[in-house]
Amino acid sequence: MPGFFFPHNNMTELNGKEDCKLAEGKIHKKKQKAFGADLKNYLKCMVPHIESGIKTSNSRNVMLSAEEVIQWSQSLEKLLASQSGQGVFREFLKSEFSEENIEFWLACEDYKKTKSDHLHGKAERIYEEFVQSDAIKQINIDYQMREATAKKAQDPTHTSFDEAQRTVYILMERDSYPRFLKSKAYLNLLNQLQTNTSK
Repeated sequence: MPGFFFPHNNMTELNGKEDCKLAEGKIHKKKQKAFGADLKNYLKCMVPHIESGIKTSNSRNVMLSAEEVIQWSQSLEKLLASQSGQGVFREFLKSEFSEENIEFWLACEDYKKTKSDHLHGKAERIYEEFVQSDAIKQINIDYQMREATAKKAQDPTHTSFDEAQRTVYILMERDSYPRFLKSKAYLNLLNQLQTNTSK
């Protein structure tokens, strides 16, 4: 079945390839809300590799099909279950200046898999990066939840961030996710994959 290959490691760096950014010897500056253009350029760069069957040897590639992208529209859970879906959704959230939400959610998923003797260090890092009131990537939770999460992070367990993670998930599900499904970036990606499938 035809599809696109998306490198796992490079999904968040849509402008990562020099040959895709160079034009007449000058590097174009990335614009803040250029997600659609970034995705389009990324896809253009990938097409020759797809058509020739070349895969980069240093990264694991996955085949992205129209069926998978359609499944993303069924639920946020299905979107986040896909590595490629996470990458595309993260780029969309960057365009809306709210990527801290998915980054926090992913950090919490990783935290739950942490061995008990490493919980304290990870809890401290997540708290400092996302939860504390002056955090660089502060998530949108109310004062009471922020305080409760701070207390739980001081004596961490595998469930210390569950309530905050659930709140952020609901926020993404009700707010960002519906906009993502209506975005040109998602619709164009789906359309391009469906067009390739029908060829």
